[in-house]
Amino acid sequence: MKLLFVGAEALPFASTGGLADVLGSLPAALKREEGDTLDIRVVLPLYQSIGEKYRDQMEKVSEYFVQLSWRNQYCGLYEYVQNGVTYYFIDNQYYFSRGNLYGNFDDGERFAFFCMAVMEMMPKIGFFPDVLHAHDWQSALTVIYLRTKYNWLKEYRQIRTVYTIHNIDYQGIYNMDILGDVFGLSDYERSIVEYNGMINLTKGAIVCCDRLTTVSQRYAEEIQMDYFASGLQHILRMYSGKVMGIVNGIDTDYYNPETDPSIFMNYTTQTVGEGKAANKAELQKQFSLPESPATPIIAMVSRLASHKGFDLVKYAIERLLTHDVQFVLLGTGENDLESFFESLQKRYPEKVSVLLAYNKEISKQIYAGADIFLMPSKSEPCGLAQMIASRYGTVPIVREVGGLYDTIHPFNPTTGEGNGITFCTYDAMDMLDACIRAINLYADPAAWNVLRANAMEMDFSWAVSAKKYLELYLSL
Repeated sequence: MKLLFVGAEALPFASTGGLADVLGSLPAALKREEGDTLDIRVVLPLYQSIGEKYRDQMEKVSEYFVQLSWRNQYCGLYEYVQNGVTYYFIDNQYYFSRGNLYGNFDDGERFAFFCMAVMEMMPKIGFFPDVLHAHDWQSALTVIYLRTKYNWLKEYRQIRTVYTIHNIDYQGIYNMDILGDVFGLSDYERSIVEYNGMINLTKGAIVCCDRLTTVSQRYAEEIQMDYFASGLQHILRMYSGKVMGIVNGIDTDYYNPETDPSIFMNYTTQTVGEGKAANKAELQKQFSLPESPATPIIAMVSRLASHKGFDLVKYAIERLLTHDVQFVLLGTGENDLESFFESLQKRYPEKVSVLLAYNKEISKQIYAGADIFLMPSKSEPCGLAQMIASRYGTVPIVREVGGLYDTIHPFNPTTGEGNGITFCTYDAMDMLDACIRAINLYADPAAWNVLRANAMEMDFSWAVSAKKYLELYLSL
């Protein structure tokens, strides 16, 4: 079976978030599971930020011109093989030699060029996939172009499509005036992408794809509800028969407390008590907190954004600090949230330590040294942090939403079942109650050891997700 993944970013080449984790991990996981029975290829733009370490190993395999509306633009195609997966990079300096991946005034045009270049790439390399798997709005036009412009060609007609929504808030919405000029779509094709009087590329991909996936089962249900769908609930309900959810995995080799070079002391499920104690002591030193083995550390590693639940934290944090607890935060984001937590640290220097930064190495030290990990999200398509925290034996507290609901299950001290602490409603007092329950469990070493072991033993590897995706591809 031949698979082509299309997306705007992939680790280790270019990354701004969870999409890069998926495109960097899922193809390799599929290859490990199925070996030579799968021919897996991934295509993404050749951004300026992709370093010489990778560029020096790329081979130029083709160059051609891409016709889109009245434009006829150069495209270079480069190839790089990693972990048995072939990566292609679409080169055009005008579009992709920018200081950032997104956020430009002409992003619609940039990714329309990218998607058309992907379609024109196939005959150049003699590769027509059985399944084209497009991710998020930046690659939505590959699905749309396939059904509107290429479906009359025999080689393209056989291709089946999967479209994955990683976050419904980002849909690729543009003014209808640029339908033909930028996207090269005719008035006849207008109805495919039109939604609420605007061009909506995600809506077009939903209409045109064979199957629609999201990054958790719960989120697949939520995006059909008014509260979560960011306006797309009507079209998603109409095409609900296409929709399914598959939870993301994490790289269990990269996030492995037994071998992780970033943490202060390595440990396993058998040595977690000693290992966590050593990492906790070092974390308290690093964050200038009193070294107190009996005091639980509640940590957050997150972008400081309101939908991550920080309004709940702001409301409840001072009540939480009346308990014997320490709070550690790593992240950057909205100015008002940064100011609030800086002020909180000044008022409670013995209990609160904040680092306004993005740092992978320090984040892993927090995962290894903290006792409890807080994720009170308003919405969370999948979430990776709760799985990473579990891997390091740091018990997650999560709101029962999206992928958090699918991956973290409430602990029952009587039966010993469950791998975390959960709360349901988006309410500061419910979150505070969950934190207090976690603090009380921490004071009971027997119950805590069971809960921590349950968390560490969860299989959040990509192998589990890869098998579900393979079943989907085969069904197509």
